[in-house]
Amino acid sequence: MSVIPDDVIEQVRDAADMIALIGEHVSLKRTGADYRGPCPFHGGTHRNFAVIPKKQMYYCFVCHEGGDVFTFFMKKFGLDYPAAVRDVAQKCGIVIPERSSAGPDPREPLFSAAEVAADWYARRLQESDDASEARRYLARRGFDVEQAALLRLGWAPGGKAFLEAMKRLGVTPEVLREAGLAVEREDGSLRPRFWKRVLFPIHDLRGRVVAFGGRLLGDGEPKYLNSPDSPIFHKGRLLYNLHQARHAIRKTDRAVLVEGYFDVLRLADVGVEEVVAPLGTSLTVDQARLIKRHTANVIVLYDSDPAGLRATFRAADEMLRSALRVTVATLPSGDDPDTVAATGGAKAVQALLDDAMDVLERKLQLLERHGWMGTLDGRRRALDRLLPTLRAASDPVMHDLYVHRTAEALGVAPESVLRELEQQRPRVVAPPVGTDPPPAPQRRTTSPELQLLRVMVHQPEWRRRIAEHLPEDMPRKTGVGELLALLARTDPAVAAAEFVTQLEGESRRLLAEMLNEHWEVPNVDAVVEGALNRLESSRLEARVARIDRRIPVASEDEKITLAREKETLSRQIQQLNPSRWKVIHAGRSRAR
Repeated sequence: MSVIPDDVIEQVRDAADMIALIGEHVSLKRTGADYRGPCPFHGGTHRNFAVIPKKQMYYCFVCHEGGDVFTFFMKKFGLDYPAAVRDVAQKCGIVIPERSSAGPDPREPLFSAAEVAADWYARRLQESDDASEARRYLARRGFDVEQAALLRLGWAPGGKAFLEAMKRLGVTPEVLREAGLAVEREDGSLRPRFWKRVLFPIHDLRGRVVAFGGRLLGDGEPKYLNSPDSPIFHKGRLLYNLHQARHAIRKTDRAVLVEGYFDVLRLADVGVEEVVAPLGTSLTVDQARLIKRHTANVIVLYDSDPAGLRATFRAADEMLRSALRVTVATLPSGDDPDTVAATGGAKAVQALLDDAMDVLERKLQLLERHGWMGTLDGRRRALDRLLPTLRAASDPVMHDLYVHRTAEALGVAPESVLRELEQQRPRVVAPPVGTDPPPAPQRRTTSPELQLLRVMVHQPEWRRRIAEHLPEDMPRKTGVGELLALLARTDPAVAAAEFVTQLEGESRRLLAEMLNEHWEVPNVDAVVEGALNRLESSRLEARVARIDRRIPVASEDEKITLAREKETLSRQIQQLNPSRWKVIHAGRSRAR
């Protein structure tokens, strides 16, 4: 067995003339920018089968078969993916330098299941009565049935229809679980992961469906739900639409980064094809590096409200750390990329992109507008806001330019800015040359709330047990308390990452930090039990402290009652947390 390198697959795809290759098997005639002919899959006689060179895809508007040139060869001739790539390569005159592998890709059943599910969901959206609301919703968003079909948008109904269909198609429950398409209930039964949602298929760079993003139509949370990470999908390592956008990115030598699925689809629809988006979380270092493989220039086009600005600068700083050149486009108040493109078309979008400014200049502009530069104290605080971007700039020239521009704007010497950078820069001892860097350290803490929160983030199957034991009087307004309360009422099937874009302030920062950390413990049960015990003992200790404050002013009878209550609480503390009780007891003995 052999493996075809990814760069060779891209080379074959780029070289493939879809019109010529598919035209050998279908009588195609040009219709505008597309080519139409009778469908070879359902034996149609009308020209309902379209080949769209611009998108490097084909689609039948009757039987809904669709895909790229490799998918065509797979479905037409019953080939697997590597064999289809080899056939297309041979027809393009490309020799594949294969490298050996121990055997077939064990993930192939998962790729197959995701593709089968995508087909079923897309057909459901097009044909099913229960998808009528979804079709109306998409029409309101400006996507008619034909556009939805070309984009392979889907509909996930409620009930058992999906599971029954997958069973008929030979997809096993084990594969459905591993591919993130189904969730196991506590009683061992399965339910579909996606329930009454419009679905957006997510592709890897080979164009294979690996996951879905789902938009809820009714009430409930989360509004957007992504597939969980799986052997074929890691949300922090892919970008939505990159499989389609990478050619336009290389041609224009820039990427346009937006936040949402509809933003991507709308911009691509009006001709801004170099557009991509993260997958429901803050931009990661892997995603920044993925962009850099295709271009060094990025325009960030996020919403201009406070939450959008925070997301803009976080994403920009991450890309600066990867030595990308980042500019920021500013949307009119109340607009998003989707609405601008829908109302003003490509011209309106292009005007925004043409006016994009460097991320540091955008920060300076906002600080100036809010009056920070008018006072000495304001300029001092402004520097603190600018330092993360200065520190993120890994390109030496850009870093030097940023230091001097900041000094100029604040009216200080460049040396002062450099001193601030040096004082606040974390000091990290580099590993010896030739060795692997150590794993990111796990943040140690004695807080039981943080320990429980980590378990609920990284081990969602523990949420219900933890929720049952959380004290009712636990503070809910802090970042930790808000996240504990949120995850306590969230189904284990919903990944914590889905909430990053919905939270603000300390809660959002804390959750993003936990999602990016390395977390692994040998005995989760012991961690949960210990943390719950400590949480309960802390609550009891607070009651003991209140009793201690009441005793001096109590009557003799009341003192006896309070002493008995205190003794009972102390025994409970001792049972819950013996080591903690010894410390408290010893401290009180010394005090006496």
